Amino acid sequence: MTTSGDRLKSLLQECELTPSDFAAQRGVTPQHVNNWFKRGIPLARLDETADLFCVHRRWLLSGEGPKHPSPILRQSLLTPTPAKASPLLGDDTRMVNIALHSVRNRRLQADQHSYLPLPQQALEALGVAVEQAICVNMPAANMAPLIPVNAIVAIDRGMTQVVEGQAYALLQNGQLKVHSLSLGNNDTLCLHSHDRRNYAVERYTPAQRHAQGLEILGRVFHWSYFSQPVSG
Repeated sequence: MTTSGDRLKSLLQECELTPSDFAAQRGVTPQHVNNWFKRGIPLARLDETADLFCVHRRWLLSGEGPKHPSPILRQSLLTPTPAKASPLLGDDTRMVNIALHSVRNRRLQADQHSYLPLPQQALEALGVAVEQAICVNMPAANMAPLIPVNAIVAIDRGMTQVVEGQAYALLQNGQLKVHSLSLGNNDTLCLHSHDRRNYAVERYTPAQRHAQGLEILGRVFHWSYFSQPVSG
């Protein structure tokens, strides 16, 4: 692969996404995408394309450096990030307990004694109402390495509108899922995984979403996990 167009074509193949579907998602014609394949991705479109596929801008442009970002280390439950280390926090570091939920009888239910403590000021800075925030365990490996399986994921139940590329928690046939979302033609909901090599894009029309009880629970705004010990 020698051009950004070649790398774009490879990314579409990895995601099992046709050039026509990609063109529709980006609001351009299939001919535009064919031109990108031949001439490279326009610089004005480079950042949004890199974000969409979760790859580094530099790699997409030149093929240099790592392809995917490194896993983002989030606040640990036992060793919280000091207030001075976060731009969202000031001197006031009052904590609020966000209840952990699990799926029982095909519905989300709060666990009685399990919480994730988060700084109230950080939630306010993010525009997340405390009463709308819940936590769940990451149910699968489809978002790894960005969000590892069993990480504690914080969700804003007040934000269910699809913002392309953002991660959301969903219920489908009573099963918890976490995916990045986008909207395709005719309001088709597209579910993207960070691990595009092993998880294909899922697409659901409004009728399919209704039939399968596919519900957007809310946007993911934080996750916490412990790094596994390194042997050797």
